[in-house]
Amino acid sequence: MLESYLRARLDKKDILLMTHIVLGYPSFEDSFRIIRAMVEAGIDLMELQIPFSEPIADGPVILRANQESLMRGARVQNCLELAEKAAQTFDIPFLIMTYYNIPYKYGTDNFVSTMAKGNLRGSIIPDLPPEEGREYLNAMRKHDLAPIFIFSPTTSIERMNYLAGFARGFVYCVARKGVTGSDTTFSKELGHYLSRCRAATSLPLALGFGIKEKADIDFLKGKADIAVIGTQTLRIMDDRGVDSVGDFIRSLR
Repeated sequence: MLESYLRARLDKKDILLMTHIVLGYPSFEDSFRIIRAMVEAGIDLMELQIPFSEPIADGPVILRANQESLMRGARVQNCLELAEKAAQTFDIPFLIMTYYNIPYKYGTDNFVSTMAKGNLRGSIIPDLPPEEGREYLNAMRKHDLAPIFIFSPTTSIERMNYLAGFARGFVYCVARKGVTGSDTTFSKELGHYLSRCRAATSLPLALGFGIKEKADIDFLKGKADIAVIGTQTLRIMDDRGVDSVGDFIRSLR
């Protein structure tokens, strides 16, 4: 379902835009305003992060957003409710991004069932390898949702092939080792890495970690199918306010 949507969009665009926000930051009201602004600015899909106290894949900007959202009272249930509201309001796919402690404590099958009932299309759980995710993968399959798996530059081709056997929708390729928000060098080496990713899966490829401007996205055209913008949007919002988000996203086109 998610893959077919992406294929249809890619028939009309040379690269898609996916954005990332932390639900409840700076507030739930602002989160919905940001979602609306991004959709109106032309994004193609969005990942909605349920904040967690130890977001190990995230750099300092997103880490702080997680911490502040939690301090202001964000809980799993109100995050899922806002995600459902977004999915029912706007005609693009929304994914949940979080860490496995969240669905585990909620009840994995209940969590996935709630996503499905809320019209969410899939989820990204970076700390759950398929070897430990049988219950999650079975629930995702039962509800026809897309489990998004992650490749990195240090992932062997054997491991890529293995992960691709469980992936649905698309594969998320992180641009470099480390956490979100640091600088990424858009170079031949990145192109070679994406070629390895392409050889391992027929699914669309998303590239995230370090995309900051239109030139980065232009570099990815023909190499990746989806450009993921996360930390830079938070930086812009923190510096210029919520109302700046739409203009920033439009500038990437």
